[in-house]
Amino acid sequence: MKSIITIAAAMGLAAPALANEVPVDLSTWVAQGNGNWVLEAGNNSVRQTINGNPTVFFAPGDAQGTSLTGTVQHFSPYSDDDFFGFVLGFKSGDLAAATTDFLLIDWKKQTQASGGCTAPVGLALTRVTAGLSNANNAAWCHLASAGANELARGATLGSTGWVSGTEYRFDIEFTANNVRVLVDDVEQFNVNGNFSNGAFGFYNYSQANVRYAGITSAVLPAIPEPATWAMLVSGFGLVGGTLRRRRQAQQRVLA
Repeated sequence: MKSIITIAAAMGLAAPALANEVPVDLSTWVAQGNGNWVLEAGNNSVRQTINGNPTVFFAPGDAQGTSLTGTVQHFSPYSDDDFFGFVLGFKSGDLAAATTDFLLIDWKKQTQASGGCTAPVGLALTRVTAGLSNANNAAWCHLASAGANELARGATLGSTGWVSGTEYRFDIEFTANNVRVLVDDVEQFNVNGNFSNGAFGFYNYSQANVRYAGITSAVLPAIPEPATWAMLVSGFGLVGGTLRRRRQAQQRVLA
């Protein structure tokens, strides 16, 4: 292993290290839609308190190449069975824009028919290309005809609703070519594609009293380019050859 690290260093490469997670200051985030987003002490937790049309609370700047970690929980006394979740690659004005390109991660508590279509229970990853209007059912039913193209259902939560009072831990990684989401350390999505850059954000639709808490972020390690991988493979081959020659030489001496 020491020899492999030495060769990597000689080629100008460093072993990628995970950056430490740092608390996110939500006081700089922006609310859109008709939600009521209430910051809590410490500015890394926020509550959405009303039952209304789609609303987003999002960070300034672009989020690709970073991860977001925290918890989400519906709390008493108000009960309902609708959506909470996250947006990725979101830009200001995307809720109402005619043309968009962002990702929606939303979780429905129960299956429910409304407005001529049915919203299924469970966790989904959807690409939104025409905003999230309550009128066109893109947000409610993920209709492709309305610009909401569902990419995947959660691996274990795709047809399972959230439970009121239960706190769920989310880990979200977002790059230009991959989205990975874990809930309580269980991978739900690992989807490849070509994704537009934009902000992280919290999402809420027709669901009062949801708390997003303990939010931290980290920079993801860079993925080596193909040419770099070729150099690494070549280096590993040199190391293997060196080790084999050493063993053969030792065997000859012992013989």
